[in-house]
Amino acid sequence: MAQEPLARKGSVLHIYDFRVMPGREEEFVRLFEAFDYGDDNPMHKSPAQRKDGVLCRDTTDPQRFYLIAEWASVAEHAAILPVLKAMRPAFIGLIEGGAAAFKPKYVEVVSSTPDEILQKAATTVGQGPIGTD
Repeated sequence: MAQEPLARKGSVLHIYDFRVMPGREEEFVRLFEAFDYGDDNPMHKSPAQRKDGVLCRDTTDPQRFYLIAEWASVAEHAAILPVLKAMRPAFIGLIEGGAAAFKPKYVEVVSSTPDEILQKAATTVGQGPIGTD
């Protein structure tokens, strides 16, 4: 069993679902990483960001990407979006529909594995399947 939930109950996730222009997928990833890991990303300066985001690529549609991260609140994330868009990061220019298509869907985390369950699982790691004594 994994030792840490993807996100904690009470947090929100932003989920971006977008497509990149055909043939520009690798360039998009390169430009995204250059911006995301750079010093100017306003999202990384917010204490409301609980876990750094991950960029995911659809396994059946190489043009489709998802960007997911954990935040303390929708309001905190939404307040930074205008700052990000005003910066006009180059990767957004490779998204079909441009900045208008780079829009998050927010979801509330309503259940995640409690710490006591995770701790119990951590003590049984390597002892074989549970219930097979």
